[in-house]
Amino acid sequence: MGSVRGCDLPDDLKYSVENNIWARDEGDGTVTVGMTSYATSLAGQIVSYTPKKVGKSVKKDKSCATVESGKWVGPAKSPVAGEVVAINDAVTSTPGLINSDPYGNGWLVKIKPEDWAGDSGTLVTGGDAMDAFEKKMDSEGFGGC
Repeated sequence: MGSVRGCDLPDDLKYSVENNIWARDEGDGTVTVGMTSYATSLAGQIVSYTPKKVGKSVKKDKSCATVESGKWVGPAKSPVAGEVVAINDAVTSTPGLINSDPYGNGWLVKIKPEDWAGDSGTLVTGGDAMDAFEKKMDSEGFGGC
């Protein structure tokens, strides 16, 4: 598990650094998507989660869910284009799971990507992700999680 300024960044995930989103290839033709611990730290305690409905198409870098905290409302932008095949009912009833377990039980949606090979080529992993998040945190004046 990697960490930048106290924000966990698991090594096995791919990241859209610009959107503070992670993606995990499940090996069954689906990709699980969630917010990074950095994103949840910036947003504060999540109080509402409204995912796109199962069966809906999402475009890369467009909303796959809307999340709301006490200080922020905004889209969680999908790192891939495709169809939403599952939403996280546990997060619907307990949105704070996004904060407490962003890489486990706090995932947002599962997507069947149209072009995983192409879309995932723009995502970063491992040391590249750590370097990119460090630069992003510097430019945004972020102290740490």
